[in-house]
Amino acid sequence: MSAPRAAERLWTPANVVTVVRICLVPAFVVALISPWPQWMGLIDFSDHAKSLVAAGIFIVISCTDWLDGYLARSRGEVTDFGKFMDPLADKILVAAALLALVELQALPSWPVLIILAREFIVSGVRMVAASRGEVIAASWYGKAKTVFQIIAIVLFLLKDGLELPDAAAAAHSPLYLTAWAVMIVALVLTVVSMMDYLSKARHLLGFAPRGGSRPAAPAADDPNEAAGEPDDLAARAVKALDAVGLTVATAESLTGGLIAGALTAVPGSSAVVRGGVVSYAAEAKRDVLGVSAEAIDEDGVVSEPVARQMAQGARRELGADVAVAVTGIAGPGGAEPGRPVGTVWMAVADADGSAARRFQFEGDRAAVRDQTVEAALAALARVAGGEAPFC
Repeated sequence: MSAPRAAERLWTPANVVTVVRICLVPAFVVALISPWPQWMGLIDFSDHAKSLVAAGIFIVISCTDWLDGYLARSRGEVTDFGKFMDPLADKILVAAALLALVELQALPSWPVLIILAREFIVSGVRMVAASRGEVIAASWYGKAKTVFQIIAIVLFLLKDGLELPDAAAAAHSPLYLTAWAVMIVALVLTVVSMMDYLSKARHLLGFAPRGGSRPAAPAADDPNEAAGEPDDLAARAVKALDAVGLTVATAESLTGGLIAGALTAVPGSSAVVRGGVVSYAAEAKRDVLGVSAEAIDEDGVVSEPVARQMAQGARRELGADVAVAVTGIAGPGGAEPGRPVGTVWMAVADADGSAARRFQFEGDRAAVRDQTVEAALAALARVAGGEAPFC
């Protein structure tokens, strides 16, 4: 029964719109650079009018980005396939439009090189982060640069569709000047968003250890070992955090306070533990920890965005240096398509940002909860040692 359900979930209306958007990109390119008016016998149809038609097609394709997002959210059909294809569709459309403008000599190549180089670099950073079980948070810079890139492309298409007598007239055209002003803003946001990604991932690229320049934990403890008795792991985590002067907070869903309980069972943990939040219900995640309703509705409570926001909220609300958050399905019920019993999302947040990883634990409810506690304690010990929280 699982295979048919997975197939049905794959081809949701939102995903169909996304795939159609990608398939329409060649139609836009053909409309812009091919001599289709001559093919159709429209001898009075100028190249300038052709650019205006292409601009209209580009705007229609761009608007489908809003449509598939609306469908996914309103129908509760956010899928992993959609998360992968939606940003890919945007990149394909923008890259195709920019390269077509260069082909038509309506845009010099250097802005296109900057934009494409940014995409390659950021994609490489994401691959490195994924290999380490981390997720680099997208900032508003990335969303803003996409919006400005699309607006700039539309303006350049419209600019190319104007009848201007000479270069001097073009340089003084309000549309010409506006197109270049928007493109410059898009390029600035492109570079800034790339630097933001590189800054967040500098520990992955070897420029700084996770957590900056904080001193390493005592070498006698091995923070990379995730297995062991919870009491031993808790003592190790408390000792490592105390050694480097870090405080910790917890945000727990499926474990119901077991992580905080393990930490506070260690003598002397009051110097380290700031507190914990048991946010079992979605309303508690939203109202106490500040998890956005959008993240809960789009991705579900057992998801990377919710885990990350839980960790960030616990760190913020409890004034801690480091926070760990867990949300998952301990069983025996609660399984969903793509999220079987034992699925746990864990996140760790500190001053440099946050990292998240999905775990798939085996066993009954008690076993899943115990394994979650052990993994969280081991992650805290790693952070205290100046390492990434997840192997």
